[in-house]
This record gives sequence, C-alpha cells and structure tokens, in this order.
Amino acid sequence: MSSDNTIVAPEPGARSSDSSASRRAPASLREAWVALAGLSAVFLFEMLDSSILNVALPTIGRELNASTTALQWVTGSYAVVFGGPMLALGALADRVGRRRVMLVGLVLLGLASLATAFVSTAGELIAVRVAMGVAAGMTTPGSLALAFRLFPDDALRVRAMTLISTVGIVGLAIGPTAGGLVLAVAPWQVLLLVNVPIAILALVGVRSGIAADDPAELHRAPADLAGAALGTAAIVLSLVAPTLFVDRGAASAAAWAASTGAVLALVLFVVRERRADHPLLDLALLARPLVSSGLAYKAASGLATAGIGYLVTLQLQLDWGWAPALAALGMLPQVVVLIAGGAVITPMMKRLGLERSAWISALVVVAGLAVYAVLGRFGYGWVALALVLVSAGMRVVGVVAGTNVMRGLPADRTSTGAALADTSTEVASAVGIAVPGTILAALFSGSIAVAPWSAAQTGEFREAVTVAGLVLTVVSALLVGWGYARARGAADGVTQD
Repeated sequence: MSSDNTIVAPEPGARSSDSSASRRAPASLREAWVALAGLSAVFLFEMLDSSILNVALPTIGRELNASTTALQWVTGSYAVVFGGPMLALGALADRVGRRRVMLVGLVLLGLASLATAFVSTAGELIAVRVAMGVAAGMTTPGSLALAFRLFPDDALRVRAMTLISTVGIVGLAIGPTAGGLVLAVAPWQVLLLVNVPIAILALVGVRSGIAADDPAELHRAPADLAGAALGTAAIVLSLVAPTLFVDRGAASAAAWAASTGAVLALVLFVVRERRADHPLLDLALLARPLVSSGLAYKAASGLATAGIGYLVTLQLQLDWGWAPALAALGMLPQVVVLIAGGAVITPMMKRLGLERSAWISALVVVAGLAVYAVLGRFGYGWVALALVLVSAGMRVVGVVAGTNVMRGLPADRTSTGAALADTSTEVASAVGIAVPGTILAALFSGSIAVAPWSAAQTGEFREAVTVAGLVLTVVSALLVGWGYARARGAADGVTQD
C-alpha cells in the first residue's frame, strides 16, 4: 500500500450490544489482536482473490465451456466492479458507519463465495465474481479506515497497517502456487470457497474487536447520487479502457470510446461536485497538501509496480525464452522484498518521519523503473535490481503514504480517504499496464505471442520495452515531484483546514 488530525478510537459512542469491543484506544497491537486479525483477513481476501484464480482459468474454461471473452470477464468483472464504486461506497461508509458497511460486505462475500459451489455456467461464475467485487469494494477501504481509527498514535497506526498489508502481500505471493497445489487434488471451486472461512474470521474479528461508529464522527450530509453515478462511471471506464487498449491495440475504436467516456464523466463529476450543496467528494479535501501528496505517491507506486511486472513477465518468457516456472522464479526478488520489507517501515518512519519516508520511498520506486528502462536489457542482474528497488519503495509507500492521506482528512471522511487511496492505486495500475501494452502494439510488428521472432521483431520488442520503461519512469517521476512539492507546502505551514 498510501498530514495531522488525531482520531481516537474505538469511539465511546458504541452501542451496548457491542460491549465486547474495547471503549478505550488500545495501547499496543497485542491489545487489539482480535480486531487486527479480522482486518488482516479482509486484506488477505483481496490479495489472495487477485492472484489465486488465474491459475485455474484453463480448467474453468474446459469445465464450463467458456469462451476466451468469458474467461476475460471472469477476472475483469471483479476488478472493474471492485474499483468502480469504491469511492461511492467509501462515502456511504462515512455516512452510515464504516464498521457497519464492512460487516455487510463480509456477509455478501461469504454468501457469494458459497454460491460458487452451485455454479454451472460461465455467466453464473461472472455473476458470482461481480458480487465478490462489490464485497471487496465495501470491505477493502474499511480495513484502512478502521485500522487508522483504532489507534490514536501514528506509530501504532503505521505498525498496524504494516501488519495488515504484510498478511495481504503473503496472500498475493502464495496465491498462484497455492492455487496450483489445490487444483492437483480438488476442484477449482475450492479456490473461491476458501473465502467463506476467511469472511467468517474477518466478521468475528471486526464484530468483536472494533466498537460501533460514534455518530458524532459520521458525515451527516445527504448522499450525492448524481455525483456517485458520475464518479463510478469515470472510474469504471478508466479501468475498462486500458484493458481494451492492451487487448485490441492502439487503433481500437472501443478503447478510444471508453477513454473519451472516462474523461467526459470525470469532467462532469468535477462540475457536479463544485456545484452540489452536499458533494460526494469535497474537492477542497484533495487540495490538502498531505492528502494530494499521499495520493500522488500511491499513484506513482501503482503505476510503476504494475508496469514493471507486466514488462518483466513478457521479457523473461517471450524475449529471453524462459519457461513459465523459471520466469516465476525470476520474479522471486520482488516477492521476497514485499514480504520482508515490512520490517523496515517502522524504523524508517521513526528515523525520518512519515512525510520524508513517503517521498524517499516513492523516489526509490522511480529509481527502480529507471534502472529497468536503461539497463534491463543487459542481463537479469539489472532486472532483479530494478524489481528489488520498485518493490522496496512500494512496500513503504503503501503504508506511509496511505497513513498521510488519512491524517490529512477530517474524522468523518476517513472511509472516503481510504477509498481515494485505493482508487488511485487501482487506476494507476491499469494505466501502468495499458501504457506498455499500447507502446508494444504500436512498435511491434506481427503477433507478439507467435514464436520464433525474427531479428527485426526482437529489436522492435526491446525498443518498445525501453520506450515504455522510460515513459513510465517520467510519469512516475512527475507524480512524485508533484507530491513532494505538495508535501513541502504542508511542511512550510500551508493550512489543512
């Protein structure tokens, strides 16, 4: 995962039915272990679900007689429905209660996952994935918002978010391997049915360990339905457009139509939010230095991580001829750093502070991209170094930049802030894949998947990878530079009220 209002939680206004939840803020992670177990399970679901099903797509295609397009929607529908309404769902949580929306989302997750046992067609599976995407949109921002309000101290907040993100990253790392092992002994449905016990664990942890929202800390303005519709449309189209560019090429009319629609919806959303008496998203919040800088760092990290992952995967298998298993091992430095990197976050924050940790780690991400763009073609050692740098920077940014976003917002907007942070990462990740995909489509002649390549095609591919890497580096650097300028404004005394 990613400035200074203090939010003391759990709130004293919790209902008597929640007597099991502590009324005072926990003084350590150990005191909040029940809540942290539940929130970690939420993040585990999101990360595990993002990776574990891909290995089963060939099996699903055979058993459900699914077309290539249907299989694409099995994974794509989840991502679009997850990212699209996230901002609207975050605003809803700020109004009716973050814990309440989290619990409803977990129930939906459990029921949708259980329905997998009865799936018999590709259409039914896509419907299940849509329901799971909605559940993820309801629960994922809440895991950050609830973890933030659980503790009054920034150091404990960072440690809690580091713990939660580490659990999720482990799920992301082991997802494909675990999925392959499960498929060797069990039907593919088990890969989604595993979400049922995860949802139950999260439900028990959140219900027992986190007090109900204090009504005084809820946002009481009426819901902006028009803004919610426009914001959701803008995000959905911005997630669909990159996929269309990658799949159909830079000349795709559908891809350009989706991009145009996304821009138009975004413009209308901004106009609506500026004029609405009770906007879904108060745009003045985005002007707060630590909010805007945190979102910029998160976007740069998402762009870089998705982009380098996409390019390295293609390079290892298509250009260098590595087998899929060997290519998976080639990504191991990234996995190791993501899992082990959590150990440096708290010491780094204590030594450098949140703001400095955020921009330094974001700069490391840019440095990793630059190494890959300039030197990645000269051997795996440079690729490994680039993966290490990008992963190390992203690991820190995900926690400290997200924390800064939350610190820069009022107490009644924390779910909206968490949704903004997640949405910026989702959209930037989609762009991080679309940019190199479009450049490859423009510079590479013929089908990239048809081997062997001619010498000319090999040269075209390597040129495209270099150009794509440099473009991603420049865009990420601009985001980090702008974020740094905004953070400096906060340090120099720019008001956040």
